[in-house]
Amino acid sequence: MSLYRLTPKAKADVRSIWSYIAADSVEAADRVEEAIYDACVFLAKAPLRGHQRKDLTKLPVRFWTVVRYPKYLIVYDPADKPLKAIRVFQGGRDVMRELKNEP
Repeated sequence: MSLYRLTPKAKADVRSIWSYIAADSVEAADRVEEAIYDACVFLAKAPLRGHQRKDLTKLPVRFWTVVRYPKYLIVYDPADKPLKAIRVFQGGRDVMRELKNEP
């Protein structure tokens, strides 16, 4: 059984991040993608590691900055088993606006 899963939007986010970086370097894109997946495994082992951001959303989600690449933010539901990564954002995105459309 997998420790985590990505929603379709989170999968699309990771593909978009990878494609953007790969335009300059496929190797760098692979490293960032791997760091995102490693962070998901890390969070799945202790889901409360992330922090809440009531200023951004009322959803019961937590936020985690990818340590090796702090421009990237994982939004996840710590209550789901396996852990559900809802979105993966690049730091410049309007997170509040993007999360308004989440159920």
